[in-house]
Amino acid sequence: QVRLVESGGGLVQTGGSLRLSCAAPGRTSSMFVLGWFRQAPVKEREFVAAINWRSSSTSYADSVKGRFTISKDNAENTVYLQMNTLKPEDTAVYYCAGRRYYGLSVPDDGFEYWGQGTQVTVSS
Repeated sequence: QVRLVESGGGLVQTGGSLRLSCAAPGRTSSMFVLGWFRQAPVKEREFVAAINWRSSSTSYADSVKGRFTISKDNAENTVYLQMNTLKPEDTAVYYCAGRRYYGLSVPDDGFEYWGQGTQVTVSS
């Protein structure tokens, strides 16, 4: 079992920035993908970004490309989501997610481990 612990959400104005962190202390294999999903009120949960721990390949939803950056710190076993130029439509609960994966690409589904979620609110 891999535990995921998120932090870094909050309230920010349109155009501002936030950085989310997700620590994965139980992750012991490099064959792993960590990512972020989000769910806004009355909407379905959607993929935001993910990173392959072994290849460092990344993938982004079209809605966040050019504004969000996902990265990892191998020593800290932590993944980050730097969110810039935030918009009101980015308001959601953001969930860190992980899955075992033996390839070098980045899937956007099949995630089996989930964090508790952190609220991001962007005011207009």
